[in-house]
Amino acid sequence: MMMESSVKREENVEDYVKKARLNSTLAALLHDPILADVPKNPTLSDVDTLISLELGSAMRISILKLDDSSFDVALMNSATVKDLKLAIKKKVNNVEQSKMGHRHISWKHVWANFCLSYNKEKLLDDNSVLQDYGIRNNSQVHFIPYVMSKDSQKHSRGRKHRFFHGLNKYA
Repeated sequence: MMMESSVKREENVEDYVKKARLNSTLAALLHDPILADVPKNPTLSDVDTLISLELGSAMRISILKLDDSSFDVALMNSATVKDLKLAIKKKVNNVEQSKMGHRHISWKHVWANFCLSYNKEKLLDDNSVLQDYGIRNNSQVHFIPYVMSKDSQKHSRGRKHRFFHGLNKYA
């Protein structure tokens, strides 16, 4: 009985030492400048994309904001406009979270008022593949104000009218 408990204690100490060694190795790796592009709490998908980037089957895209600052996102070569929007959302939310704590950004509002552009062409179809627009590794995509065409403004006015009509107490 005594011998079993001492063996268990030794195993627990060994596990503790292994975990401590692993944690210190991970901390050292995450502070390595070579791995600076790895997010703070990476998902398996993030790591897979970064590995694919190194192997050439993914691309790094620079996003230029309206204030002339920029940031990079990594995406698979087969990514769509929707994938790019999701990567932007994730990157911005992570940066905002680390700088300011919890802060809510209305992405519905962002995409209703701004769109992405590459070579002066608006990326409006979420299902389009980025490479169809000529976007490749190290391309730069811009945020620009979204201006609706006259046809879609007419449609928008109709929706607005129906919305307010529903709020009319006499309707």
